[in-house]
Amino acid sequence: MTYFPDYLKTYPNMNTSNPLHISLNRLPRGFRPHRHDFLEFSFVIDGNGFESINEAKHPMQAGTFTFVLPYQVHELFTEPGSTLILYNCMFGMDLLLESGINEGLLTLIERGGAPYVQLSEADNERMRHLVEDMYREYNNNLPWRSVMLQQRLKEILVLFDRARQKKNPESTQTMVEGKRSASVWPIIHFIHQHYQDEIALSSLAKRYSMSVSRISEVIKETTGQTFVHFLRDLRIRHACSLLASTEMNIAEIAMEVGYGSYPTFSRVFRESKGMSPKDYRRLKLASRDDSI
Repeated sequence: MTYFPDYLKTYPNMNTSNPLHISLNRLPRGFRPHRHDFLEFSFVIDGNGFESINEAKHPMQAGTFTFVLPYQVHELFTEPGSTLILYNCMFGMDLLLESGINEGLLTLIERGGAPYVQLSEADNERMRHLVEDMYREYNNNLPWRSVMLQQRLKEILVLFDRARQKKNPESTQTMVEGKRSASVWPIIHFIHQHYQDEIALSSLAKRYSMSVSRISEVIKETTGQTFVHFLRDLRIRHACSLLASTEMNIAEIAMEVGYGSYPTFSRVFRESKGMSPKDYRRLKLASRDDSI
């Protein structure tokens, strides 16, 4: 039976200067197949089940840590009579890059390896301390909150990668798949860093010594979007953040996110969000006022 996984494009706090959201969830019936263009980790504290990532399955139980890359299709299953209890943290790629560990991020992605690890007792205890501390920090509004969250994120991912290298030498198939697809990630990384500039497929092809047709193909294979739609989504996401969190005028925002023409920006924004930039800002300001 053919199914089409959901493409999730948003999460709480996505359109802010600190695009990170962590929650504690109970899943008595798993979670439907989906994908998204942001990064996600999960950490199981109780229950039993399994997860499918790009059709490769792994068990889930207390101490299972999973790191899902952008655009991977994943689905969670809970064993009958059980309830999976786990933390989920969603965060933007730009947040990690801006944290000053962009080389580490690319290493995590390009190395391949298993997308999960079953932590040892000692590592599980340490990971639980880090994740619970991140969760508490997220739900408080203390000074230096963003700095603390980013620091915890770094520590969590480093602990995961160290444990993965020790615990999952048997994940040969996943490592082969990772190596096969690794060459696309520097391209995705470059687009994430330079989407505000003039970028053309021809310039990307020259930069990465690939044909235009091939680089277009690998972007579509990885993201599920054409290059044009991928670039548009990154720009509109940045625009949404600026509209919601700054007083910049809309023409300035259009230039900031990579559109040289205000009418073009307004048209693309309306096509993407179903409303004008002005109406989007008004809606976000109203919802913020209601929450005060």
